[in-house]
Amino acid sequence: MKKTIEWTDELRYQAYAKWPADYLPNLKKQQQNSHWRLHYHIQPETGLLNDPNGFSYFDGKWHLFYQAYPYGPVHGLKSWYHLSSTNLVDWQRDQLRLLPDTSYDSHGVYSGSAIPVGDHLFLAFTGNVRDQQWARHAYQLGAWMDKDFHVTKQATPLIANPPEGYTQHFRDPQLFRYQDQYYLLIGAQTENEEGKILLYKGDTLNHWELVHEVLFSNEQMGYMIECPNLVFLEDKPVLIFCPQGLAKSTVAYQNIYPNLYITADHFDAETATLLHPSSLQNLDDGFDLYAIQAFQAPDGRVLSIGWVGLPDVSYPSDKEGWAHCLSLVRELHLIDGQLYQKPVTELALLRQAPLASHERKGEVLFQPDTNSYELEMTIPTDKQSVLTLFSSANQNKGFDLHCDAKNGMIILDRGRMAKEVNPEFGTKRSVQVSPHLPIHLRIFVDSSVCEIFINDGQKVLTSRVFPDKTDTTILLKGAQAENITLWPLRSIHLDD
Repeated sequence: MKKTIEWTDELRYQAYAKWPADYLPNLKKQQQNSHWRLHYHIQPETGLLNDPNGFSYFDGKWHLFYQAYPYGPVHGLKSWYHLSSTNLVDWQRDQLRLLPDTSYDSHGVYSGSAIPVGDHLFLAFTGNVRDQQWARHAYQLGAWMDKDFHVTKQATPLIANPPEGYTQHFRDPQLFRYQDQYYLLIGAQTENEEGKILLYKGDTLNHWELVHEVLFSNEQMGYMIECPNLVFLEDKPVLIFCPQGLAKSTVAYQNIYPNLYITADHFDAETATLLHPSSLQNLDDGFDLYAIQAFQAPDGRVLSIGWVGLPDVSYPSDKEGWAHCLSLVRELHLIDGQLYQKPVTELALLRQAPLASHERKGEVLFQPDTNSYELEMTIPTDKQSVLTLFSSANQNKGFDLHCDAKNGMIILDRGRMAKEVNPEFGTKRSVQVSPHLPIHLRIFVDSSVCEIFINDGQKVLTSRVFPDKTDTTILLKGAQAENITLWPLRSIHLDD
């Protein structure tokens, strides 16, 4: 029987070297038989994964880090784990590359970003330090990674303190170049506990000057803003961020914290102002997506990836010694002022031969061997259908997607799943699209995560789901869908 660990602050922040040598191998064995482990999403070998960091292109490869705590499915002493890829699909594991090993990050390497400079990749990140009274101090730090993945931290902070009037909740620097100058966005909190985003500029990567709070809304943004990103689509600025404690009268959301975006006509870097901003919009309408990181890729695309999980909530896989995963990589587009998120075209590399469907008593169904597939279909104009994924053989369990093309309403319901997941935040999510038009669905299912792209990314619903091992049936009831195709998807993990 597995021993339950009492995760005290002392244990969470214990130095890595103090853990027994056999601890991580035993933790890895503990999860080997888990049917919730993933086939083609990035997941931790052990312990916890959260924010994606340092998403970039350097030396002919895509690079990605994630915030990691290897010793358990809890938030403890964080590091950055590094991966690389030549195709945005097959990610090669490397190792922990940013460790909490200096006086500026002794209690954790927190989130940040990366930008290529010459023959190195420059990393900007937050170092977390706690004093004897457990008070927090946040430093914005820099490091250089060479082509062999060796990382050298800079000796002194990029920014040693938040500006006057702000607390030590000051983190997640996002680097970008704009009009031939370096800029840095940082999530912050005022002493009045209001969430803000600060803009810094620098002629070099080592000297930063505060420009101003980023001006983008008259609404109060809760008590803290995390993970700010500013990207440009067709020269229009798109601001992506995660407010905590945001009033639900400001934006309708059900998750513990939302991931939002706004678009604007122009970005005035001199005053840190987004001109003519749109209303606040949910980036993802599912149950579990947070901390999206986006960047301008050198091939002209704007790419993003997110943490499929949420802060301050638990998941069934926690009991197996691991927690969370990253989303698939998405390509961002701006269409009529709305952000569209499409799965990158490279994901077609995962496809195997299509699986034949069957019809039983007016229901279309598939019976894949595993929950690892891509499913595409179209609900015709003015028709209504219910698609059930992860269904049990007797159909008393399942993940239900109700599609009403007449009224343009889509409802996702995980209330019938084998394992409950944070029901205190509701078991249904809904999105509205244009009525009297077809609804196109592109769905990626991977063991315990489901990403649903509606109408070529006009809406996206990302969710964790925890079915029983035999719950692999797919049902479609109601109106017959068109152009239905199911591709089983191969694994990217060599140890599967």
